[in-house]
Amino acid sequence: MNVTVIGSAGAASAEERALRDLYVEHGPALHSYVLRLLGGDTHRTEDVVQETLLRCWTKQNLVDDEGMAVRPWMFRVARNLVIDAHRIRAARPQEVSGATWVSELGIEVDDIDRMLSSIVVQDALQALTPAHREVLLATFFADRTTQQAASVLGVPQGTVKSRVYYALRSLRTALEERGVR
Repeated sequence: MNVTVIGSAGAASAEERALRDLYVEHGPALHSYVLRLLGGDTHRTEDVVQETLLRCWTKQNLVDDEGMAVRPWMFRVARNLVIDAHRIRAARPQEVSGATWVSELGIEVDDIDRMLSSIVVQDALQALTPAHREVLLATFFADRTTQQAASVLGVPQGTVKSRVYYALRSLRTALEERGVR
């Protein structure tokens, strides 16, 4: 099966060959011009260059037989496409990310993360045995040493140490079950 791409060297019609020649002759300069207009956005630049060449194709006056200079016309079409795209984006309401509305409410993203983390930790603590939960509250959350926690809980210091060890292991497992690493 023989496939001919529009503008390729094997193009059948004179218009297709003319489009290829236009691209070869003016494409790099047009690309550079549009790239500058768009501030270095290569993806949008390629779209504008392609649309410009498509408009040349549909105009079907690719050969300079009317005395019209093709290159300035192509640059004007490309410029107009860039301006039109800018106007369309300016007319649309600005897209708002979640961070924007959160900051407008006076809530910082870190505060929300801390709140969500505390909910997950509180849920994981509920999965522990009462003795393990009690020892973690008496040590880590109350900012006490194991000796201070032992006197508050009324158990030996060694018991507090072993309960803290096993409570932390259980808490780690409970958090992993909730998707926290």
